[in-house]
Amino acid sequence: MENYIVSARKYRPRTFDSVVGQHALTVTLKNAIATGKLAHAYLFCGPRGVGKTTCARIFAKAINCMNPGEGGEPCEQCESCKSFNENRSFNIVELDAASNNSVEDIRTLIEQAQMPPQVGKYKVFIIDEVHMLSTGAFNAFLKTLEEPPAHDIFILATTEKHKLLPTILSRCQIYDFKRMEVPDIVAHLKYVAADTGVTYEEEALNVIAQKADGGMRDALSIFDQVVGFSGGNVTYQKVIEDLNVLDYEYYFKLTDCLLKADVPQSLLIFNEILGKGFNGQHFISGLATHMRDLLVSREASTLPLLDVAESVRARYQEQAARCKPRFLMSAIRICNDCELQYRTAGNKRLLVEIALMRTAGLMMAAEDAPPSGLSPTQKLPPLKPAATAQIAQAAQPAAPRSEAKPSQTVTSATSNIAAPTPTPSITSPRPAQKVQASPTPPRLKTLSISGTAPTQTATATINQPQKQIGQSAYTIADVRLAWRQFADSLPQEQRAMAERMKGIEPQEKDATTAEVVVENKVVLDQLNTLKPQLIAFIQEKVNNHLANITFRIREAEERHRAFSDKEKLAAMLEKSKPLQILQEKLALQLA
Repeated sequence: MENYIVSARKYRPRTFDSVVGQHALTVTLKNAIATGKLAHAYLFCGPRGVGKTTCARIFAKAINCMNPGEGGEPCEQCESCKSFNENRSFNIVELDAASNNSVEDIRTLIEQAQMPPQVGKYKVFIIDEVHMLSTGAFNAFLKTLEEPPAHDIFILATTEKHKLLPTILSRCQIYDFKRMEVPDIVAHLKYVAADTGVTYEEEALNVIAQKADGGMRDALSIFDQVVGFSGGNVTYQKVIEDLNVLDYEYYFKLTDCLLKADVPQSLLIFNEILGKGFNGQHFISGLATHMRDLLVSREASTLPLLDVAESVRARYQEQAARCKPRFLMSAIRICNDCELQYRTAGNKRLLVEIALMRTAGLMMAAEDAPPSGLSPTQKLPPLKPAATAQIAQAAQPAAPRSEAKPSQTVTSATSNIAAPTPTPSITSPRPAQKVQASPTPPRLKTLSISGTAPTQTATATINQPQKQIGQSAYTIADVRLAWRQFADSLPQEQRAMAERMKGIEPQEKDATTAEVVVENKVVLDQLNTLKPQLIAFIQEKVNNHLANITFRIREAEERHRAFSDKEKLAAMLEKSKPLQILQEKLALQLA
């Protein structure tokens, strides 16, 4: 029986031109070989399975090739190339630093570096996973790495460059390998499938490429696994079944339900997904990715960011045309929040279901949902006949000509409410709603209205001297409560200001005005920025549109200064006669 070789080894590149997805690096290395400008130490770093060790081997073979081809490619015909391909070359030494990371291993390598090559110009040492070397091994290697023999070249490979000592990095030319792009992986898988006689669907290869996460070795390993499962016919259904990948059909159907605000059907689709063995975090992460793909599908400029097969791309564009950007961005935010909370959630299924309900609610709020009460189009229901008659009766006494202007406030409100057909808007009945049928009960320490405001004439018209329209009596305690409530309502980015406000207490200045004293101009400027919103908030809370608040910086004489010990003693003696007698009899003095 013929020995089976996995695709990752069988199709390992042997020339620079066959390396996939690292064009810039391979061109640089070929040019260095062609011009003879070779460094003594190289560092190849990047994610797993992107060709670091492969490029190191090709580079080692190429610099020892006796008849290099155009552009620095090895000829594959000379004795040096043949010995390398047959794994019998003594000029190329590979060391796995993960298992040979001691000082003794590095000393053995240094001893080998002193011997010149048998065939070719250079002796090349490839140290894989170099970040696994111990600190002592690194220190033992430093001098040789900095000034090696003229015939030695060191190539270090690692997936974790940040773990290397700065002294190592400074001695190497550094080449950063990038992750493979999905189209590059798909193209290489097509080549491997054609070479092995495997039939495939492009969508299936695209799923394999996405699952590989930028690593060609992972992609080839997954490809071998799927070929074994599907019997040589790699289809999309076989791939998602073998790899336990959630079918994108579910996301298309679910998005259609969310766009229709169909919450029951959305929950049924999620239940079906759970029944197939997928967990909620996998599902919500895939939904966020699907919404992101729809968002980038809306514009031609961002369409290249969509890593799907051409046959699926049209479906994304069609569904994206029916989605508004605001819906997609809000859905991504909801899914992201759900994914972040998933690990700590007690009822994980309920958490995902709430996220689906909130996403469906985005469309309900945008279309036919009833107004929330804060909408400018919301209308208040008509007042009851008893309230309308009460207001009309209050407006009957004729006011003197000089008071005609202020009394128009009540008259206009009455005329608007008495109309049979139109419904009053949210702002028009405001004065009428604040007419008080009985006198305000007395309160202690009440901030009363001075009676200078023009709107008080309307109250006089009703012949109720102490009643005010929109001028309920309030105390300084009410203002302080509104002050704290406003601080609690500030957004997260203004938490520092909120805490500062909670440490300040407004004081009564006059009948309608409270005063806040601050320590410096910075706080004063911040409060002045918030002043319009703050005054409106306080007026609403205390139900009085004359309520006001002012800010000022504390005067110098108001500040508490630090007293010296002598000043403290003098103050104590002034207040206490027995202490004076004690000091005189004992002749006490400050030390």
